[in-house]
Amino acid sequence: MAETQRVTPGRRIQSAVSTDPDSPAQWHRVLTVLADVSLFIGTRTVWTQAATHRPVLAALISVCYASILATGVLALTVRRSRSLARLDLLVLVTAVTLALCTWALNHGGGDEAVLTTQAARELVDGHAIYGQPWPWLFTGNHNVALTPTVDGGYDFTYGYPPLAPLLTAPLLWLGHGAAAATAASTGALIVGAVVLWRMLPVPWRSAATMACLGFGFLPTYARLGYPAIIALVLLIPVVVRWPRIGAGGRLGAAGIARAACLGAACAAQQLPWFLAPFLLAGIYAVRRGELGGRAAGLVVLRVTGTAATVWLLINTYFILHEPGTWLAGIALPLTQGAVLHGQGLVGVSLYLTDGSDRLDWYSHASMLLAAALLALFMLFVRRLGPAATVLPWCAFYLATRSQDGYYLMMTPLWLAAAVTTPLSAFAGAWQPWPPRLSGSHRRTARITAAGLLLAPALACAAVAVTGTPPLRMGVTSARQVSAHTVSAVTVRVTNRADDALTPHYMFTTGQGMSQYWTLARGPATIPAHATATVELRAPHGRFTVPRRAARIRLRAFTATPQTLSSQDVRLAGTGKDG
Repeated sequence: MAETQRVTPGRRIQSAVSTDPDSPAQWHRVLTVLADVSLFIGTRTVWTQAATHRPVLAALISVCYASILATGVLALTVRRSRSLARLDLLVLVTAVTLALCTWALNHGGGDEAVLTTQAARELVDGHAIYGQPWPWLFTGNHNVALTPTVDGGYDFTYGYPPLAPLLTAPLLWLGHGAAAATAASTGALIVGAVVLWRMLPVPWRSAATMACLGFGFLPTYARLGYPAIIALVLLIPVVVRWPRIGAGGRLGAAGIARAACLGAACAAQQLPWFLAPFLLAGIYAVRRGELGGRAAGLVVLRVTGTAATVWLLINTYFILHEPGTWLAGIALPLTQGAVLHGQGLVGVSLYLTDGSDRLDWYSHASMLLAAALLALFMLFVRRLGPAATVLPWCAFYLATRSQDGYYLMMTPLWLAAAVTTPLSAFAGAWQPWPPRLSGSHRRTARITAAGLLLAPALACAAVAVTGTPPLRMGVTSARQVSAHTVSAVTVRVTNRADDALTPHYMFTTGQGMSQYWTLARGPATIPAHATATVELRAPHGRFTVPRRAARIRLRAFTATPQTLSSQDVRLAGTGKDG
């Protein structure tokens, strides 16, 4: 009898669960709770900021806290799928509210927003926006980061396609700062979150809230005014169920709209340029498997033509009014020669070694990896098809500018592909691979092909990493204003390279780069195998030496060829130099 009492309740519970067809799946509950939890991140900081001088916003954020708590309880207890779907909507509304409250408190933006807003003002005034340096935007503004270049200068120009300034121009009434650009990108992110939420199947919708507005990641980039956020939003309708584009050989209104969004995304920022070839190759492979080569080619041609037409329409004004500077401007991130920065392989030359005399090889490795990944995608599209939204960003890991924003800002596209682009969608896709090879020979051939395609990029990366710093440097004296402030230093520099080098110097105390020091005395160019003594003056007249045991590195960049030489130094206590 005791055994019967133990088993019977479990059977009753199992029966109750299985006989209710409208009961939500447990993973749906978990997803809603995770999206709810993701809204906690950073909310306390915003509430604290609002409580000091914006009590109304603080009260609204407190209501959002109540919404998060209530949703957490209800998500675990409601009995019907429809009720849980309504809770997903509540989580989205709460996330949008928090994003708007945070923007209202923090809309100053970063360098991207400052440049975009200035470009919008110049556009409204009928002036050129490309090739025009605006150094005053950064003068005295310590919240706006500078972009140093290897030639010893900084990039003060606008270097993105023109869609972001076009969308920012109608919002200039918001204020004299960068609020207009941050409002455009934040508004775009909210629209993108809603669109992705609506396009995903009902049980997955909270994942859209989490990916777009949760964790505080993308809203932070939006408040900094990154044009990539606008590009992301335009790519969302393109990526959702993208293998269906051109099904049956017809684009239809939906296909034309998605192709137009692809063209508009390419007119907002350069990152979609790297994704577009993968999508077009994938569409061709899927359609060729369905319709044959000629029909598939026509589908891709119509998609490409529609996207190119939209891209051209957005750029027409600038092509006509400033063709040369426009072309140089939209290609600027690829040609500006910005100094190394990021979390990718360049960290070896930045932090693990003392530099490299082969920095150009990082760029070579990145381009070769991008080409290799596209070739691999085409060869093995039946296996790699769902990864089309992730593969393009792998190339940036080897680039000289490899900050994680290149990956992070496009992660909602990973989600869209994971939910709506299953591996089965590519089962019949065409791939240019010998079909007559046996199983073991096919596996060997695949491994060999992958190795051959990736080998050039890996070889270039190895060349870049194993480079040696061409300059040997040492601080011989420092002019101290106080115990922890230095105004100038004297550096002994030896050029170990076979060519004359023109170095530009800076001191760094952590990740990233700082401002260049001014050469006050000594030769600008150091001959091959020669030694020189130079005096460097701190930017703004002084450099504060960290009080703690921070790592201070003297860095020297050269532009031709691109090299980096670094040396750990001590400045405090070096002595006063009259």
